Amino acid sequence: MRQLNVPKRGLSSQSRIPLYFLGAVLAGFVYFFGLDSQHIPKNGDESLYTQVARMTGASGHWLPLQSRVPGTYSKPPLLFWQGIVSTDHGHHWGLWELRYPSVIYTLLTATLVFLLGWRFSLDPYRGLLAALTYLAFFSTYRYGRPFLTDPPETFWLFLPMFIVLYWNHASLSSRWLPFLLGAITGIALLYKSFALVMPVSLAFTWWYLHARGYRLREFARMDAWKLCVIAAISLAMFSMWFVLDPEPRSIWQDFVMHENAGKFAAAGEPYGTRLLRGGSSVWTLLLGAPLNAGLLALPVLALMAAAIRRRNQLSNDEKMLWMWVLVMVIVFSLPSQRSIRYLLPAMPALAVLYALKCESLGRGWFLATLAVCALMLLALIYLSQGLRRATADGDLFPTYYWPLLMVATAFIVATGFLPALTRPGTSVSVLLVLLSIAAFLKPFDGPRGNFDAGAQRAVTGREVWVPSDFSASYETYRFLLPTATIRDYRESRDPNPEALAQMYPIFAVRVPLGSAPCRGCRVLARRLDLRGRLSDADAGQILRGNVFKTLFLEDLLVVSSSIVAVQH
Repeated sequence: MRQLNVPKRGLSSQSRIPLYFLGAVLAGFVYFFGLDSQHIPKNGDESLYTQVARMTGASGHWLPLQSRVPGTYSKPPLLFWQGIVSTDHGHHWGLWELRYPSVIYTLLTATLVFLLGWRFSLDPYRGLLAALTYLAFFSTYRYGRPFLTDPPETFWLFLPMFIVLYWNHASLSSRWLPFLLGAITGIALLYKSFALVMPVSLAFTWWYLHARGYRLREFARMDAWKLCVIAAISLAMFSMWFVLDPEPRSIWQDFVMHENAGKFAAAGEPYGTRLLRGGSSVWTLLLGAPLNAGLLALPVLALMAAAIRRRNQLSNDEKMLWMWVLVMVIVFSLPSQRSIRYLLPAMPALAVLYALKCESLGRGWFLATLAVCALMLLALIYLSQGLRRATADGDLFPTYYWPLLMVATAFIVATGFLPALTRPGTSVSVLLVLLSIAAFLKPFDGPRGNFDAGAQRAVTGREVWVPSDFSASYETYRFLLPTATIRDYRESRDPNPEALAQMYPIFAVRVPLGSAPCRGCRVLARRLDLRGRLSDADAGQILRGNVFKTLFLEDLLVVSSSIVAVQH
C-alpha cells in the first residue's frame, strides 16, 4: 500500500511515545469511569431497551420480546440478548453489567481505527491519534457507552469497510470475501435494522465501480454478483428473526411498518418542505459530522473544507473513506426523519481522515478548540461552586475532583502554548474535559444521589409511583428502589406535590432545590438529581441567570398523609 503523504512536523517519534501511551490509558479510563451512573450522556431509548432486556430475561425465553410499552418490537433481538447474557439472566442486574459490552464494542471500533490509521500512514503513533480522536468525538462518548444499539451497529458496519481497506483493496477481487462481508453485515442488521443493507450495498457498489475505473460492463460482469451475495446473506440472517419469533405479526407492525417505513412519513408536511426546512432537514444532516464531533467540530469542519478544495489530489485510501461518509449522508437523507445519530457509523472513517491530515490544518482551528475546552472547565468550576453553596455541603465532590480540574487546565494551557503539542494534544484535552464532566456528576450517583437504605427498606414490596417524561424512563427507579413495585405517572415541568398526594400513597416527585414538600406529607428520603432534558423554557431560565434552580433538582420520596388518613 502506498504511504499517504503525511506532513512530518510536530513531535518527534520518541517524544510522542509517553504522550500517546498516557492518552491510550486515559481513553480507556474515561470510557469505564462512572459507567454505572444514572446521569452519563445517553439517549432516552436506553430505558426502554433496559426494560425489554429485563422482562424478556425474566420470562425465561429468548423470544418473544417483552415490555410494558406498546411497540416493543422497535429493534431486533440481538441487543436484548446481549443484555440478558451480560447480566446473567438478571441475576446481576445493574447499569454496569448492561453497559460494559457497549464500551467493549466502542474500544474494538477504536482498535480498527488505530490499525487503519497505522496502515495508511505507516506510523503507529498516527494510528493511535486516530483512535484517540474517535474516542474524543462527543457522539462516540454519548452513544458508545450506554445500553444502546449504536456501539455494536458501528462496529459491525465499519468492520467490512476495515477489512477491504486494510488489505490494500486487493480483497475487492476476492471471490469468497463477499460471503464473509454478508455474514458480518447480517449481525449489524440483527442489532439495528434490515435497512442498513442499503448503505453497505451502496458503499461497496461505489467501491467496486471505483476499482474498475467506472467501467460499467466490467463491473456488471465481475462484481455485481458479489453485491447480491452480500445483500442476500445479510438479509437471510435478519429474516431468521421472523422465523424464530412466535409473534411475526408484531415484528411486521412495530418494526417494519412503524419503526422503518414510518420514518418516511412527513408528519403532515410536504416531503420537500421537510427536506429543506426545520430541525430534520437535509442541511442538519450535512452538518452531522462536525456536530457529532462535539468539541472537535472546528477541526473537522476544516478537514471537510480542505478535502473539498483538494478533492482531485486525494489518495485512493482517502477517497474510499470519504465515499463511506458520503454514502451514509446520502442514504439517511432519504427518510423524512433525519438525525445526525444515523451518521455514527461514518465517524470511525472521519477519525482516520482527521489523524492523517490534521498536521496540514491551520493551528488556529486547534487553538479555538482548546479555548472552548478551557471555557468548559470554567463552567464546571462555576457550577460546582454554586452547587456546593446551594446544598451547603463542602464535601460534595470527591477529593480528586479539584486536582483533576487543575491537571486538565494545565494540560490545555501547555497544549496551546507548545506548537508541537497543539495538534496531537487537542484530542487528549477533549478526553480530559469529558473525564472532568463525569467527575462533576459523581455526587449525583453517590450517597447524595440515592435514596438511603432505610427508605429502601420502608418501601420494600410496596407500590411507589414515580415520574416519567419519556418512554419507560421510570425504569431508572428500579435501580434506585430495587425492592419496590414501580408504577409511573406522567411528569410535568412544574409538578404539584399537593395534587400527587391526593392520588398516590407513596410517590417520588422531582422539585427545584430548596422546595418545601406538600403539607402534611412525610418525606422518607431525598436525593440530589439533575434535569436531563431541557426545554426551550428551561434554556430561557438559564439565560436569565436561574441556573441552579433549573439544572439541579431534589427527588423526594414521599408518603401521602391524606391517603393514609383515608385508608385508616
